[in-house]
Amino acid sequence: MDISVLGEARYPSPLSYHVSDKARVPFRVIVDPDAPLEDEELYFEVAGPRERLFFDPRKTRAGIVTCGGLCPGLNNVIRSLVLQLHHGYGVREILGFTNGYQGLDPWRASEPIPLTPEFVEDIHMEGGTVLNTSRGPVDVSVAVDTLIRRKVDILFVVGGDGTQRGGAELVHEARSRGHALAVVGIPKTIDNDVPFVTRTFGYVTAVNEAAKAISCAHTEAHSVFNGISLVKIMGRNAGFIAAGATVASQDVNFTLVPEVPFVLEGENGFLEALKKRILHRAHAVILVAEGAGQHLMAGGEERRDASGNLKLKDIGLFLRERIESYFNAENVPFALRYFDPSYMIRSVPASAEDAILCDFYARNAAHAAMAGKTGLVIGQHHGVFTHVPIDLLARQKKQLDLNSPAWQGALASTGQNFAQFPN
Repeated sequence: MDISVLGEARYPSPLSYHVSDKARVPFRVIVDPDAPLEDEELYFEVAGPRERLFFDPRKTRAGIVTCGGLCPGLNNVIRSLVLQLHHGYGVREILGFTNGYQGLDPWRASEPIPLTPEFVEDIHMEGGTVLNTSRGPVDVSVAVDTLIRRKVDILFVVGGDGTQRGGAELVHEARSRGHALAVVGIPKTIDNDVPFVTRTFGYVTAVNEAAKAISCAHTEAHSVFNGISLVKIMGRNAGFIAAGATVASQDVNFTLVPEVPFVLEGENGFLEALKKRILHRAHAVILVAEGAGQHLMAGGEERRDASGNLKLKDIGLFLRERIESYFNAENVPFALRYFDPSYMIRSVPASAEDAILCDFYARNAAHAAMAGKTGLVIGQHHGVFTHVPIDLLARQKKQLDLNSPAWQGALASTGQNFAQFPN
């Protein structure tokens, strides 16, 4: 897992602590002698400040771009990048490109924002991103033209897998032109589904906020006869937030995630299990991740967003309609409340734990860039921050392990036992 470098690092680092370029972290720390051998063990380069730098800090200009959907902690990342570059390395010119990758297209872009310690002083207190964001690609040739014209040596790309694939394209285009551009990614997804990254920033905040919504939903369900509260939260391809919020709240009775297909009707179906719950306990809370149950709504024209992601059908509204129809047909009285706090959750400021994580990601990104490393994303594995090649990260997706403590804890908390869910 060697990381590309732009050339010889010739400048001494002003920092007193350094990490060896030879230090590695194994992908696996638990080894079972009875398990089949892996074809190849992965070892990731340890992140951290290097003894020598590729860029002369006095002559270096850096850029930052934030892409994709909102996530708690974006402003924290921007702030920590600026402070590490400015105070730690002495970099004086840092540009914030606005509106995602559109900011690298002069025909669509506003003038970049000069980022100084004064500008970023209080931004971590607010949700969202001071640089704004957008979805969708940019003409790579045009983007590199912009970076060369503005004499940008380093570009930090903060975003999910699509954003990081765009970063990889920038690396290849700059390399083909012989331009020494360091592109370093910081993984941003509230869903926590980035491979080789134990936890992405914003995830813990999302779980905290989702648990608050579940508490309100539980109160609503408990306050009426046969009350049903249906809560839809984020999770396009992975159910990490749903599982985490279920365990955190302890008030969910059914958790539906993308990794576990389920049927609606029949003896072992979800609706029958929900009816039994209502007849026995007279209230229920259902938590569904947005990507769950998509197989139940197959058909119709596929639509994609500006980034090429398949637009999901709304499982929340679908389940609400099917629950209402089923209970009416069964002549079981009920009161259904529907909650969708997704946009509220992703737009709040980062929690203290996520704020710390943002700072660690940002500082390690600054260290990698100043050392002339490029084409990488800052990862985290076994409590150690690492360098992950963008090309490797962009090819994979992380999903909830159904044997993991997170999912097994969710099952134990809900007690759901219809046949499609492993117990």
